[in-house]
Amino acid sequence: MLAYIKGSLEMKFDNYVVIDVGGLGYKVFMSEKAIEEIGNIGDMVKVHTYYRVREDDISIYGFLSNEELKMFELLLGVSGIGAKSSITILSNITPSSFALAVITSDTSKLVKIPGVGAKSAARIILELKDKIKTIEAKSQETATKLQEAIVDDNKLQEAISALQVLGYNRKEIEKVFEKMDIENVSLEDMIRKGLSTLAK
Repeated sequence: MLAYIKGSLEMKFDNYVVIDVGGLGYKVFMSEKAIEEIGNIGDMVKVHTYYRVREDDISIYGFLSNEELKMFELLLGVSGIGAKSSITILSNITPSSFALAVITSDTSKLVKIPGVGAKSAARIILELKDKIKTIEAKSQETATKLQEAIVDDNKLQEAISALQVLGYNRKEIEKVFEKMDIENVSLEDMIRKGLSTLAK
């Protein structure tokens, strides 16, 4: 319903901000990290939003980037992970690091996040990896120059899968890596650079 909110930052609290838009104050829940980075009181700000409606609650969640919003939406789709847990996860890990942890099945990185135990970490990884497999099975990709390289380059395949975790289409990801010099670049840097390009 609400794609984004743009207005004057009126108040900042531990877990939400208030943004004034034409005399209306919107209470927007955000991660601690995003609240720190959003700006100062009185600044004009813009946040991407997720409008959550439940029988007993209507809330707006805000994000400084589309990547954070996509990660939030993905986490909500994991059984047992609610909005508050998703915001806590966003407060403690970047989208690129999160995607890398999922693709490499690095539960140790996820269990460091407050409120995420071993079972939750394993469930997040399993369900999001299954989502990628479903997308792959349904899609019929046309051959590209990158396809042959993907077969021989596990790092490239993992980078593509990581960006798919964050909701990007495989074809658009491949176009990005076709134009990128990916030699002597770490997997996390590949993910970060891919994110930066796709977000434009």
